[in-house]
Amino acid sequence: MSDDYRSSTPESSALFTEVQQQFALLEARFRQLKAEVRQAMQLSALGTATAVWAHELNNLITPQISYAQVALRQDTDVELMRKALRVALANGEAIKAMSERILGLSAQPAGAAPQHVGLRAATEEALECLGRDPSRDGIDVVFHIPDDLSVWADPHSLKQILFNLLLNAREAMASKHGGRLTVRARRQGDDRAMIDVSDTGGGIAPDRIPHIFEPFATSKVTKANGKVRFGGVGLSLSKQLVEECGGTIQVSSRVGEGTTFSIALPLGEPAVKAAV
Repeated sequence: MSDDYRSSTPESSALFTEVQQQFALLEARFRQLKAEVRQAMQLSALGTATAVWAHELNNLITPQISYAQVALRQDTDVELMRKALRVALANGEAIKAMSERILGLSAQPAGAAPQHVGLRAATEEALECLGRDPSRDGIDVVFHIPDDLSVWADPHSLKQILFNLLLNAREAMASKHGGRLTVRARRQGDDRAMIDVSDTGGGIAPDRIPHIFEPFATSKVTKANGKVRFGGVGLSLSKQLVEECGGTIQVSSRVGEGTTFSIALPLGEPAVKAAV
């Protein structure tokens, strides 16, 4: 075998180096695009909740303005002034709390370390992030979550997953003047927790089920006022986040009866396999 055959030429070495560089650039671009798609999916879910947040903020701000206007016109009424200040303080604190919840949901820390996260507390926080109490829309919320049940997950990812599923459940019942939103959690074996998020909405058409976790996949939801909205936002992101936490997500649905999303997550840190 000749040395020329066994040894690379300067030209082939240069070509190999160039190919390596191009692969590195493509890999970097792929990571960037993946991050951009993930952010877009997150913003899509947040955008669905924006109208509700704006409505609730308006409900908190309007009384403050009204009391302030009346108090300014009757500036000799000390008791009215005090009442206006009490309303302003209470509503200001409520606005601050809502803003903190929204910021906490939209700010995504990079590479947050997994830890034990209490499921009930995480679900309650995600519910608060909806901005509007579902009971005001005729939706009964029922939790069957043991107080001592925790899962091994990134806390922010878990809250984002639960927020997306709760938001979709609420949207699914928008056309039915209410319903029931149920979250059940239980241990499954020694190493898993099962979480079911169920609604009594209109369900998902069978032909949509295979595509429901695709990026930006949506299903049409007609509200009571005749307006058309699209449910299913954030489900692709939820699936990605669940899998990053070492879990799985599935969906079952019956048209006219409702939908259940079932998540399996690890109870604790996965055991490190011993080297062979």
